[in-house]
Amino acid sequence: MNENVILVNDSDQEIGVEEKIEAHRNGGKRHRAFSILIFNDKDELMLQQRAFSKYHCGGLWTNTCCSHPRPGEKTEDAAHRRLVEEMGFDVELMEKFSFNYIAPLDHDLTENEHDHVFVGYYNLEPKINPDEVESWKWISKADLNKDIESNPQNYTFWFKRIWSEFNKN
Repeated sequence: MNENVILVNDSDQEIGVEEKIEAHRNGGKRHRAFSILIFNDKDELMLQQRAFSKYHCGGLWTNTCCSHPRPGEKTEDAAHRRLVEEMGFDVELMEKFSFNYIAPLDHDLTENEHDHVFVGYYNLEPKINPDEVESWKWISKADLNKDIESNPQNYTFWFKRIWSEFNKN
């Protein structure tokens, strides 16, 4: 099934719709996205390892969940939908910030997103969707900072940007 993304300008104003893979080709067209950070009561972050079969960045570690809202879908509603689809649970989410970024990906694709970052809290184990998620783990902020510094190649570009911005706040 083809999935469409919402094309946006630098201010996140909708300017059109395009098929998801096409929006990532030829330098990438700016589109709306979201990323979710889920913490537990120990202030550890739930990371997911992207399924190796993903169309880009397979096997890399990243934030708890991320995706794109569908045309006509509110970004927060899409975040809840994908959290259930990828990780098997839903929680209250609060949007913390958003930002624009462009990053070259594997398979001659480019990520060009206006990314809305949401935060939530959860203490149980997820029920991961193996089509989306290879593995998951809780990690302390200190251990994550050390590992990103030592092994940046193991993490998605957008997650490193999100984590850097999150740590400024």
